Amino acid sequence: MNRDLAAMRRNYAKDPLSEKKAGDCPFQLFNHWLADAMESETLDPNAMTLATVDDQGQPKARTLLLKGFSKEKGWIFYSNYESDKGRELAENPLCSLLFWWENLERQVRIEGRVQKLPEKDSDAYYTSRPRDSQIGAWVSEQSQIIPNRDVLEERLAVLEEQYAGIDTLPRPPHWGGYQLLPTAVEFWQGQPSRLHDRLRFRLEKDQWIKERLAP
Repeated sequence: MNRDLAAMRRNYAKDPLSEKKAGDCPFQLFNHWLADAMESETLDPNAMTLATVDDQGQPKARTLLLKGFSKEKGWIFYSNYESDKGRELAENPLCSLLFWWENLERQVRIEGRVQKLPEKDSDAYYTSRPRDSQIGAWVSEQSQIIPNRDVLEERLAVLEEQYAGIDTLPRPPHWGGYQLLPTAVEFWQGQPSRLHDRLRFRLEKDQWIKERLAP
């Protein structure tokens, strides 16, 4: 079926984002917007795109889930440290996140530096996961080339036998959490005529500077 992609568009008409409404703290505004997304009909409101850069300068992006957020710890997610993104973050800890909440006509862009969470935090989250997710972290050598799916099924069977009768598995040493500490947070609210509201908070000498960007 042919679709005229150039003609596909819709008008954005939600309430505008003013400087007053945004307040002076990006963490408070993000918390408010995340709560709105959780209360709306948005699927997976904690889904976000993580962008990294490899050692050849090639940008990489993928979708994963936000698993924690606070002013003190920033944005938290978990992954295999030996995956593509794990290796890329080890080489270059600068990265960005993107949240897109379609129903609310909102997006948030976050730039900053990533560091690994303390092991105790990774342990606590790992043990809170369903057992099948715990064992999945052992099964998959994330981002590695495998010949077929049978490899995963066979490894799963071996590990199920190895950990039979054990409700909580030990956390794999190659798996754990990251926290993104931001240097810039941009809030985007769709508006009519493509004149969208863009307010950016930029960290400068431990102070957040709020500025409006042209759409």
